[in-house]
Amino acid sequence: MINGDPYVVPINYKFENDFIYCHSLPGNKIEGLRKHPRACVQVDEIKSDLFWKSVLAFGNYEEVVDPTERDWILGSLLKEFPMLTPVESAVAEDVNAPEIIVFRIRVDRITGVSEGTASDESLLLEDAADGSYDAG
Repeated sequence: MINGDPYVVPINYKFENDFIYCHSLPGNKIEGLRKHPRACVQVDEIKSDLFWKSVLAFGNYEEVVDPTERDWILGSLLKEFPMLTPVESAVAEDVNAPEIIVFRIRVDRITGVSEGTASDESLLLEDAADGSYDAG
């Protein structure tokens, strides 16, 4: 929530062991999550109008401050998403840039719906590298 309104932004993420891992520069997203740590992440996969999946994962925002854990998360995200965004590229070159904030959403509930798919299994589960998340 930002100024009483819902705030929705696209993110790159990695889902593993009940956590959605992310990073961001300081801004409205981080400010809103710090004030209201309850969060929802939506993931969609749309192949056609009649073949799609949509998943909502609910949980709580947590900033990661431990240097070892931060390094692991950032390394994992960069391995998954090797192309930096223009903002991140500028930060990498600017020694005075703000520090990147590493955070996670501790997922406690997942729900979803699909059309034309064999099952309603979560996209988040399909994205989990180790397949260890048990939604049931």
